Amino acid sequence: MDKIVLYILLIAALSLGLTMLALIDIIKKDFGSVKTKVLWHFVALIPLVGWLIYLIFGYKKGQKKPA
Repeated sequence: MDKIVLYILLIAALSLGLTMLALIDIIKKDFGSVKTKVLWHFVALIPLVGWLIYLIFGYKKGQKKPA
């Protein structure tokens, strides 16, 4: 049973880390409108799969803001 708990914690930590990376990427990009940006924030916050949905469908939609 201890291994099961460890695996669950590992998956949760990995998912949290990838979600944070997706949110940071969303913050750094311009999606053309605030509404679209907020929508991608909510998509990225879907537990366990939101970051994957953003990576597949939203990653290339935004443009990096000029420095």
